[in-house]
Amino acid sequence: MSPEARQTQRRPGRLRWVPVWRRNVLVWRKLIGPAILGNFGEPLLYLLALGYGLGSLVGNVQEMAYIVFLASGIVCSSAMVTATFEAMYSAYTRMAVQKTWDAMLAAPLDVRDIVVGETVWAGTKSLISVSAILLVAALLGTVHDWQALWVLPVVLLTGMCFGAMALVVTAFAQNYDFFLYYNTLFITPMLLFGGVFFPLDRMPELVQRAAQLLPLNHAVLLVRPLMTGQPLGQVPLHLAVILAYGLVALWLAIRLLNRRLTT
Repeated sequence: MSPEARQTQRRPGRLRWVPVWRRNVLVWRKLIGPAILGNFGEPLLYLLALGYGLGSLVGNVQEMAYIVFLASGIVCSSAMVTATFEAMYSAYTRMAVQKTWDAMLAAPLDVRDIVVGETVWAGTKSLISVSAILLVAALLGTVHDWQALWVLPVVLLTGMCFGAMALVVTAFAQNYDFFLYYNTLFITPMLLFGGVFFPLDRMPELVQRAAQLLPLNHAVLLVRPLMTGQPLGQVPLHLAVILAYGLVALWLAIRLLNRRLTT
């Protein structure tokens, strides 16, 4: 047995996911240039184009400049999209194409270790992407004060939540095209009606209630006050919804992927 395998075998059970996370970090470091450009470039373009372009027509929203309103939404949507892509397309590649997970299962690891490691890695990717966006938002003057640093743990939790949810979809996927269903039916509507681009208080009541049942809106309601200096409200509720989605999805992903990989 190799030294790394012996080290993994000695690692406490609750930390056995760490080698999975570390492996993904080492691979990401080799592709750091295009990885950062892909995760950071598109949200930045949305922020600049819509913030200044559409913002010049919209004016103020909820007593703040539109670009300030939009910046917090872009932070949350970037966390969602980054984690979702990583836990679907990249994770599927490791599972079905490269057979990386099969090799991990031959080591002293099980499916739970892989799923937890992939979930934490998806959250880490969201944190990396959002950190860069948050820095640019601060340079543009759209961040109120240092209280915005509390956004980072919220983003990590949000990324892990959406990463776990995406792994549930990956457990069913037979090819990359399968992910279009999830993106079209779930991610895109949540992006449009999650409070990212406009406030929901003028939308039909049914739309508002539906948005309140989904995790992205709760992430936005946490992040926006932290970035704009507005008072926070219902923090336990917002955290509980995000955490509940993440834990249920994590449990489902472990069960479904265990069935797929070991039977």
